[in-house]
Amino acid sequence: MSAATDCTPGVHLQSQHTIRPFAPADATACRAIFCSNVPRHFAPDEQPEFEAFLANPVGDYWVLETAGALVACGGSRVDGNVGRLIWGMVHAAHHGTGVGRALLWWRLDHLCRRSDLVAVAIETSQRAEGFFARHGFEVTRRVPDGFGPGLDSVDMHLQAERWHRWERGAWL
Repeated sequence: MSAATDCTPGVHLQSQHTIRPFAPADATACRAIFCSNVPRHFAPDEQPEFEAFLANPVGDYWVLETAGALVACGGSRVDGNVGRLIWGMVHAAHHGTGVGRALLWWRLDHLCRRSDLVAVAIETSQRAEGFFARHGFEVTRRVPDGFGPGLDSVDMHLQAERWHRWERGAWL
């Protein structure tokens, strides 16, 4: 398996990217990442929920560092036979640099190693919908203004077999 999808904590993805488990000392940087995405990707009233999550993370949560700076965070958990992507975000200054893709692939690889997993789900907004669609996710539900005015709630899923086909070089 290539370093780009190796699930070993702390593995270097590229010379400038490292993904490692979240530690309480990372909370301040994760809050700054969240704030950099308000109001475009997160509603301001979601911050208390994110703060509560950081104080007591559920599932696995990671941070991505590039050039020594923490620039992204995101996690996953499993509910039955469905993996869920949770609280994933990239600092706005790093959108479009490949950091989000690296963190997404890390989380998908981590989840899809489970033989009982049938799908991966995410609740996102219409602003990130295209990003996830480019990686094989399909919309299952949309709630206009579900996160707040102008910020739709979009449920998406990716069949685990679709991810496994991609890993073998037969994307979608």
